[in-house]
Amino acid sequence: MIRLFLLSLAFVAWSASADTLTGHVVKVTDGDTITVLDDSKIQHKIRLAGIDAPERKQPYGEASRKHLASLVAGQTVTVNWTKRDKYRRIVGVITFNGQDVNLGQIRMGYAWHYKEYEREQSPADRRAYAEAEVEARGKRLGLWQDKEPMPPWEWRQRKD
Repeated sequence: MIRLFLLSLAFVAWSASADTLTGHVVKVTDGDTITVLDDSKIQHKIRLAGIDAPERKQPYGEASRKHLASLVAGQTVTVNWTKRDKYRRIVGVITFNGQDVNLGQIRMGYAWHYKEYEREQSPADRRAYAEAEVEARGKRLGLWQDKEPMPPWEWRQRKD
């Protein structure tokens, strides 16, 4: 009983800190970053939560950016978010037409499930993102066509 109460309390605390933003996608920077213009004409830089896409100069970086653009460029999207990253970007899940765009990037092989931050995901999202990556790898979609694709977090370390 106490465990159920604590879980309910944790959910309420998480829900209370969650926020939603709706706006028009005015820029797709790369495979995991977009800019959204809200109704007040304020631009918000958004980092897609739970994924890490190849950097622009990395193999499949431009393909990842183009795929994300094909999904959301010029569209009105909803961003569900709970935090900002060290660059002050909103970190959130993008939805368009009821679909999880972040998950779509993984499903088509244009991003990794970013396991370093999976603890910030709901158990259902964590499972769905992990399964989507396994399926994309198995089908050799997108970046998984490469024999040994380098994860962006490793590529960034080598560049520093």
